[in-house]
Amino acid sequence: MDQQITVLYFAWIKSELGKTSDQITLPASVGDVAGLVSLLAKKGSPYAEVFARRDKIWVAINQNRAEWAQPLHAGDEVAFFPPVTGG
Repeated sequence: MDQQITVLYFAWIKSELGKTSDQITLPASVGDVAGLVSLLAKKGSPYAEVFARRDKIWVAINQNRAEWAQPLHAGDEVAFFPPVTGG
């Protein structure tokens, strides 16, 4: 069964994609954040270029920091943003 999620983009990711969000229907074959990133990268430029820099991107699910292997569920809000530094 396909799952609808919201994907949010912040900082340079938002700038490079030219948008703040996407509504994505995940195919049954995509079950975690890494699978979502692969799906987004397959959309071509500029997604492929942004998500090729995965080491420069953090992810949160429902406003909680997440890992690439974290499972996704219908209704999740997934946010991609650069690492944050304090000061």
